[in-house]
Amino acid sequence: MSFFHLVRHGETDWNREEVFRGRRDVPLNDRGRQQAEAASSRLAPAGLVAVYSSPLGRARDTADIIGQACGLEAHVDEAFVDMEFGAWQGLALTEVEKRYPELYQAWRKTPAEAQIPGAESLAEVKQRAVAAITALAGRCPGDALCVVTHRVVSKLVMAWALGLDEAAFWRIRQDTACLNAFEYHGREAVVHQLNDTCHLRAISKGGVQRDF
Repeated sequence: MSFFHLVRHGETDWNREEVFRGRRDVPLNDRGRQQAEAASSRLAPAGLVAVYSSPLGRARDTADIIGQACGLEAHVDEAFVDMEFGAWQGLALTEVEKRYPELYQAWRKTPAEAQIPGAESLAEVKQRAVAAITALAGRCPGDALCVVTHRVVSKLVMAWALGLDEAAFWRIRQDTACLNAFEYHGREAVVHQLNDTCHLRAISKGGVQRDF
């Protein structure tokens, strides 16, 4: 049995501005770094043996802060990179709603079936992320591991851990710098923690961000 701490990266300006980030390398803002520090304090006593991260800077910086608190070097794993959003990447939510009204409604109602031009499907994202989780479990049986990734990836991994498919995408919320935890037995996962943000209470509130 391996134990996974799954962390969404800290806040960026594009989170606050509601811009589709995807593979764009947007850095943490000051609040995002504070969030990462708070997450690292929660995870310091967790007995982690390794920290893995998406290659994008917002996740790597979050992972580095967590790794430093735990005396570990964060390792990059391409499997945990954010979803490729194709034509929507770098566009504000309001612009997507204006340019692609029908497709955006499909994304909101049936996300597993929505075909964004040039984008990955949710099934493709889930496949690569879950394959990486199971591979890590095979290499590190009995260990506690941390994975720092992105909203879409976290949603899909937690859906898998709960025994749900991609259609449950909007039923799972993932706030910036939230903590999730599950144990994996090789055939099934048991969820211990989902979208935990208790460690962020002392940080100034930045307004509620829509889950888009």
